[in-house]
Amino acid sequence: MSTTTEQITVSQPKQGWKLPALVIALAILWWLVWGQLQNFADWLTYSLIGLSPESHFGQSLNFFFYDVPKILMLLTGMIFLVTIARSFFSPEQARAALGGKREGVGNVLAAGLGVLTPFCSCSAVPLFIGFVESGVPLGVTFSFLIATPVVNEVALAMLFGMFGWQIAALYLVSGLTIAIIGGMVIGRLKPERYVEDFVWQIKVGQQAGVTYKPTWDERIRDAGRSAKEIVGKVWLFVVIGIAVGAGIHGYVPEDFLADILGRGSWWAVPAGVILGVPLYSNAAGVIPVVHALVSKGAALGTVLAFMMSVVALSLPEMLILKRVIKTPLIVMFVTIVAFAIMLTGYLFNFVIR
Repeated sequence: MSTTTEQITVSQPKQGWKLPALVIALAILWWLVWGQLQNFADWLTYSLIGLSPESHFGQSLNFFFYDVPKILMLLTGMIFLVTIARSFFSPEQARAALGGKREGVGNVLAAGLGVLTPFCSCSAVPLFIGFVESGVPLGVTFSFLIATPVVNEVALAMLFGMFGWQIAALYLVSGLTIAIIGGMVIGRLKPERYVEDFVWQIKVGQQAGVTYKPTWDERIRDAGRSAKEIVGKVWLFVVIGIAVGAGIHGYVPEDFLADILGRGSWWAVPAGVILGVPLYSNAAGVIPVVHALVSKGAALGTVLAFMMSVVALSLPEMLILKRVIKTPLIVMFVTIVAFAIMLTGYLFNFVIR
């Protein structure tokens, strides 16, 4: 019995110009405010409050006043832009693009799509099932699942804002490399036997295709709602993370952190990764801690390895994936990604001296 797929074309509303023009104006204002954040923090801390720039509390408070608006502005702007980008992609399109692709080419495409379509951990199970149902090899699927959290769009933006484009680019390249090689290694280990049986039995029925491209007004409104909703949920974690970073920046002695996380300690990178694996935080919460650690003399590669292990190997994601894959595959996944992150940490420490 043959099944036909009906193609439905939905008429689009008329494009407007007022909302895009408002976004451009707000972007200019955003940039102007961004350039004055340090001056504002200095005035608020040292002139209005009257603290000394040499005091520990003054340095901590100045760090806090500077980083809170900076991180929240970065977070809001990136969520807005990413939501706009997501309006051109969907999980269904990602699965269709990867379906039938062989090892190698498929891993590269999957890692690239994982960067462009940064779905959250709660999407891990439906995406995994959808990829398997679409005929995507497991190794390719894991390249996507690794790239999505490792190359986090918020972390990328914050690294660019704090350390420059070179560090952000190195983070992007290393994250993509981890995703590509990690997926290929998992694929070579023939992990199919560790996937729960019900995943292979799922059959997705044919649905009517709907062709609809949202207008820019709709994309902008959706992006605004998404930014408001996400920032509203994570702002407290951001502030707490910055407060911890401010305390480190003002009170923790430089020599202490340099000894623990410095370039000379060969065990610092593995220790950072092992410490980060059981922890859970979003990139917005852990980046201020990274910034503070680096400013106190810790090696950038070591703290970035810690950050990548926190966001890429979160305990909640492992618990979610446990619904569809067995413990040996989860252990395999964590071990390979953790080892790759360690190599990345050593690479950063070697390149950035």
